[in-house]
Amino acid sequence: MQCLRTEHLVSTETTPRQRQWRPQIYRKCTDKAWLFLFFLFWAGLVFIMGYSVTAGATGRLLFGYDSFGNVCGKKNSPVEGAPLSGQDMTLKKHVFFMNSCNLEVKDVRFSSTVLCVSSCPEEQLNTLEEVQLFANTTGSFLCVYSLNSFNYTQNPNADSLCPRLPVPPSKSFPLFNRCIPQTPECYSLFASVLINDVDALHRILSGIMSGRDTILGLCVLAFALSLAMMFTFRFITSLLVHIFIALIVLGLLFVCGVLWWLYYDYTNDLSTELDTERENMKCLLGFAVVSTVITAVLLVLIFVLRKRIKLTVELLRVTNKAISNSPFLLFQPLWTFAILIFFWVSWVAVLLSLGTAGAAQVIEGGQVEYKPLSGIRYMWWYHLIGLIWTSEFILACQQMTIAGAVVTCYFNRNKNDPPDRPILSSLSILFCYHQGTVVKGSFLITVVRMPRAVLMYIYNTLKEKHGAWSSCVSRCCYCCFRCLDKCLGHFNQNAYTTTAINGTDFCTSAKDALKLLSKNSSHFTSVNCFGDFVIFLGKVLVVCFTVFGGLMAFNYHRVLQVWAIPLLLVAFFAYLVAHSFLSMFETVLDALFLCFAVDLETNDGSSEKPYFMDQEFLSFIKRINKSNNARAQRDKNSLTNEEGTELRPL
Repeated sequence: MQCLRTEHLVSTETTPRQRQWRPQIYRKCTDKAWLFLFFLFWAGLVFIMGYSVTAGATGRLLFGYDSFGNVCGKKNSPVEGAPLSGQDMTLKKHVFFMNSCNLEVKDVRFSSTVLCVSSCPEEQLNTLEEVQLFANTTGSFLCVYSLNSFNYTQNPNADSLCPRLPVPPSKSFPLFNRCIPQTPECYSLFASVLINDVDALHRILSGIMSGRDTILGLCVLAFALSLAMMFTFRFITSLLVHIFIALIVLGLLFVCGVLWWLYYDYTNDLSTELDTERENMKCLLGFAVVSTVITAVLLVLIFVLRKRIKLTVELLRVTNKAISNSPFLLFQPLWTFAILIFFWVSWVAVLLSLGTAGAAQVIEGGQVEYKPLSGIRYMWWYHLIGLIWTSEFILACQQMTIAGAVVTCYFNRNKNDPPDRPILSSLSILFCYHQGTVVKGSFLITVVRMPRAVLMYIYNTLKEKHGAWSSCVSRCCYCCFRCLDKCLGHFNQNAYTTTAINGTDFCTSAKDALKLLSKNSSHFTSVNCFGDFVIFLGKVLVVCFTVFGGLMAFNYHRVLQVWAIPLLLVAFFAYLVAHSFLSMFETVLDALFLCFAVDLETNDGSSEKPYFMDQEFLSFIKRINKSNNARAQRDKNSLTNEEGTELRPL
């Protein structure tokens, strides 16, 4: 007897133990090396933040500066070798060009002397006496700071120290508070030089800063639409789904029509002379073509999948029942959104500081210019990787938290007594044991998205310098990486849910989930995909309405603003916000189906091994299987009929 017991122990030790698919009470830290790597990466980001604060000067970009190194609207520190630097410009908030009608750029700096003034001359000044009278009455001195206003008409060098006459009337425009000349001939020359010859990064940043109020309003609109869409999915009905799809179709067609109409309006506008207008016109054409293709693809998919709407409504009801067991899941996207907003604002602030990082150098005449520091562009790429990786890490933490809460509620025998505080329990497990797993999954997404950014940059570079073949190849590679990104996101979600159940590392969880789902994919793949498709349409609806509002708002400032980049930024933000809110339903849906697959794998519905799922979920799965079997039988019959038809002549 003792011998048999010993042989049994040996056999159990040598036989590999089968995976126990149950939520684990005792866990261990997973993927610790990846968590350490993430800390090292963030140490580099903190260094860049500190460097941008010390070396950058965001005030120069926001408020403008004069030729002597003084930032308008603030008190300045002196620059060694520049006697007119270090002045108090608190009351002088406007940037004035002394020769605005003949503005030129030489060696990346303006040929005209630039001053900080308290107000712009709104009427034309024809003589030095009128310039002196304007200075005495308004306190706005239009000559070099070293020349006293009493000597405007007496100093023999006043012609070189004062603006060229006549001084055109100007008005402060909310683009760096510059005094923009109002006469048509001066305005066109001034704008073409000021906008077309500025560095591309500064031009993009200027478009963002000049339209910051509009961008902020559109972000609030995207937030409100995402909230409305989330509560729509929470109380979904068949009628709401039909109304929702109708709004999607109308929104897509309307946005496409507006884009093509604006492009037609730009092409027929004879005053399109500036690079900004030409760039906006090119971007409008790109937006119109891309939106038309997306609209056509989505309309075809909606038409093909229209018969599965009823099952999708039932699927969303089952999802909502799972959410009702832990209603605070609806507020989960709010803290994710708040953290993302805080991180994005900090990221943009660091980007602005890096864009203005430069060393002050004194040139002839005691003027000051800022030379860009070496290595800044490498910091930009590192900063971009930090944006993608950290954003994906925050979103992955939300997915892991929701998956853990769903797992806790699903594997509970007593459905009438749900577990206490499942969200807090899932959060504590995540931060104590599985942060490394989330870091690894988000890094894989980053590895796929960085080549997409590089390919997009290569595409924009090659489309003008090389032929259409190279541009087409880079565009196809971009689309392949886009598809890989989507597949990897679904792959990561299943890995996070498996980690929440078994407490295993990322690779082991991904392998186990893939094996399990491959066995049970016939039960729910098609309905799950269409459910994800309907949720994706909700994100598209939010982006459509936000982009339409942006088109209407940005179109009013088409001359002095490169609004293609702000519009892309708004569309990206709207999609991320909608994804942050609506991905909660996707996560619950995917976690439910993985738990269902685990339930089928470990239980058989008998009294000894009853299912964890409730009767409503079980009846829904039976209806799916019945529908799939009926479809398979129809396909088999049609195939038999076709074969019989072919054999009749023989």
